[in-house]
Amino acid sequence: MTSMSMAHPELGVPRADHSGFWRNGLAAGLAVALHVLVLALLVHTWSVQMPAPAPQAVLRTQLVMLPPAPPAPAAEPLPAVVEPAPPAPAVATPVLPAPVKPTVDPQIQARKLEQATLARKRVEEQRTREAEQQRQRVAQDQQRTREAEQQRLAQHQADQARQAAERARQQAAADSRQYLPLSKEAPDYPQRALDKNIEGDCSVEYTVNPQGKVENPRVLDGCHPLFMRPSLAAANTFRYQPRLVDGRAVAVPAVRNTFHYRIK
Repeated sequence: MTSMSMAHPELGVPRADHSGFWRNGLAAGLAVALHVLVLALLVHTWSVQMPAPAPQAVLRTQLVMLPPAPPAPAAEPLPAVVEPAPPAPAVATPVLPAPVKPTVDPQIQARKLEQATLARKRVEEQRTREAEQQRQRVAQDQQRTREAEQQRLAQHQADQARQAAERARQQAAADSRQYLPLSKEAPDYPQRALDKNIEGDCSVEYTVNPQGKVENPRVLDGCHPLFMRPSLAAANTFRYQPRLVDGRAVAVPAVRNTFHYRIK
């Protein structure tokens, strides 16, 4: 708004009136205030953003095709009036609700987990028992095998010892047959031993030479002094059949003979 002062013929000469000046100033202030108020209202209500368009309604339809009708029997052609087929009814697609996830009870879930843990523990314990039983069976089989081997070894050693003893006995018998004494004279009983009523035994060791004679006789420990000389003298008179080895006569060392002195 603008204020205009129109010239008046009577106002050609200004009058020194202070009230007219104040009225013009008041009118100008009101005009400026009005312009400022209008501008503030425009700035407050004006927005750069465009108003959002209203949502449009959407109608979903589904086209249903009907099977063709069977052909009619042949007849005389007649003028037929073809009527337009009615439009297929629109079928609205039902909107299915979203599936709802079943809620699981925490206690039931915890019970299932506990049962699964117990089942797994039982299976592990069963496997451990089976493995331990298998180890025990293997250990028992090994123990039985060792015992059987020890028994066979002991039996074999016993058989060998028995065979060695049998061979030694046979050899001793053969040796004894080979150097059997041909003649043995009893020693004289010492008179001093008779007078003192002394009895005892005296063992003499010697070698039988290839000719069957006694060599190097000696008295063993435990012989009474009165029986030594007669025992050595009697041993020198012994004669043996020579021992043969591979058809040759050999000497037989460490032959022993014990003389028993008894007063009857």
